[in-house]
Amino acid sequence: MEDTKDAGAIVVGRFPLASGEWFPLHSHTHHQLAWTRRGVLSVGVDGMYWVLPPTRALWLPAGVAHETGATRDAVLCGLYLAPEHCPLDWREPTAVGVDGLLAELIGYLARTDLADDARRRAEAMVPDLLHPLPTRPIDVPEPTDERVRTVASALLADPADPRGLEAHARAAGVSRRTMTRLFARDTGMSFDHWRTQVRLRAALPLLAEGRPVSRVAHDVGYATSSAFLAAFRRTVGTTPRRYLFNR
Repeated sequence: MEDTKDAGAIVVGRFPLASGEWFPLHSHTHHQLAWTRRGVLSVGVDGMYWVLPPTRALWLPAGVAHETGATRDAVLCGLYLAPEHCPLDWREPTAVGVDGLLAELIGYLARTDLADDARRRAEAMVPDLLHPLPTRPIDVPEPTDERVRTVASALLADPADPRGLEAHARAAGVSRRTMTRLFARDTGMSFDHWRTQVRLRAALPLLAEGRPVSRVAHDVGYATSSAFLAAFRRTVGTTPRRYLFNR
């Protein structure tokens, strides 16, 4: 972990993360903007997940417990904004687009040789460059019932697992009807809805690497690209291209 650069109202931190490495659940006294210049970050809040390629960052309000990891090697760049000096009052985690200007400004604020006046002017620009994106997080509630966890673990290990609910229920030692009831009670979702969320969460890092949509669709369990794209748009609220490139 690298140290932070502290000045004015914004603290800048840089933290290398290897693929699969996670910072455990924690919170901050400051608002945080989580971003990576390379690789792919993932941030989890209460079972909801945001997958962040370099074109997007996540605003985390002060006090919100979250876990942060890398689905591919990345360097977490965090801007930490003092609430008492921040004009933004966003109460929920919010995805924002990162264009070239904001990316360069983050790098500029990480410098240690800035005069106080120059730093204050640069800090004042940050809130004006944060624009919410009209996308939804991936929601993957973690089951607590052991029978549901058996099914969930199989799907998390292999999102492309083609078995339907009846086969999974049989493997967990219950009937389809019982598993349907347990899944809805434990996760607030149907089996099919929860599996869709898992598949899309697995797909996003692969798409961010530049893999073809047709290959990613197959890798996470969809028979056709069109079926995958329809599920992506219905769940995330946009197309993979717009999600990854903000256009």
